[in-house]
Amino acid sequence: MRDIKLVEVRSEIAAGTRGASLGIDALKIASLDKTSDFFTKFEPVHVQDANNFLFRGNKFPNAKYIDGVYHVLKNVYSSIESLRLDKKFPIVLAGDHSTAAGTIMGIKAAQPEKRLGVIWIDAHADLHTPYTTPSGNMHGMPLAMCIQTDNLECQVNELSEETILFWEKIKKIGGDFPKIKPEDIVFISVRDTEEPEDFLIEKYKIKNFPTAEVRSKGIKKVAQETLAILKDCDQIYISFDVDSLDSSISLGTGTPVPDGLTVEEALQLNEELIKDKRVCCWEIVEVNPTLDSENLMAENAFDILEATTKSLVENF
Repeated sequence: MRDIKLVEVRSEIAAGTRGASLGIDALKIASLDKTSDFFTKFEPVHVQDANNFLFRGNKFPNAKYIDGVYHVLKNVYSSIESLRLDKKFPIVLAGDHSTAAGTIMGIKAAQPEKRLGVIWIDAHADLHTPYTTPSGNMHGMPLAMCIQTDNLECQVNELSEETILFWEKIKKIGGDFPKIKPEDIVFISVRDTEEPEDFLIEKYKIKNFPTAEVRSKGIKKVAQETLAILKDCDQIYISFDVDSLDSSISLGTGTPVPDGLTVEEALQLNEELIKDKRVCCWEIVEVNPTLDSENLMAENAFDILEATTKSLVENF
């Protein structure tokens, strides 16, 4: 069977709303409420965060806390690289979505000769750069980091020299080359994008399956088509952001967006996708229990986590 390793990344430094660092513990509380033994089955790896940078104040308006984000991404990258070199299958529980860049960089570093595809189940494209971001929140930038784009065609921000220095260092974690090709990204349920991101999606012809298409075609067909787009990839990484769920049910996340997936749709989608033998890592991010008085987001997210892991184990 797959040698699964849980990886816990309690980072919230790149989010616009505080509280995502508590998401992992919220998942554990949800497992207790459901009397599940999930967290007794796997020995977790804890990745050092840099949340203490939040107390120092932000010096980088177009890339908030980029100095701390750089540290976290390096830590995630080296942890994931080590696990993949040991032939482990990382299931990553993370706070803010910026750390996905470190995950991708680690997977690529362990086997640089293998072409890596990314399935990004999210309300957002996360293709902003410090040059284009309207918010400065770096959880909107991980895919741009990994394809090594600045997207200067759409530049709206003037950056300080120090910001540029850190941005260049981040893009080079794990080697000075793009970790993934833009055409090897597939979006599912992405529906809240800005013009600079739309420019890149159009430029590279990145496929997005909007929620309506998921419903009209059905989960199995969308999964088949997604995996077919990535047919030339040797490895696949799946990143599941809980804000891909509809805003009516995703209260416990920092950036909820209407017209998203139902819990059942997300659960079946991840169950189906993870059956592909090329999938080498799965990640769930952005549970924020401080925004959710009933811990419902974490309970729904835990159901998806448990079902996806079960599908991985049963279909090896």
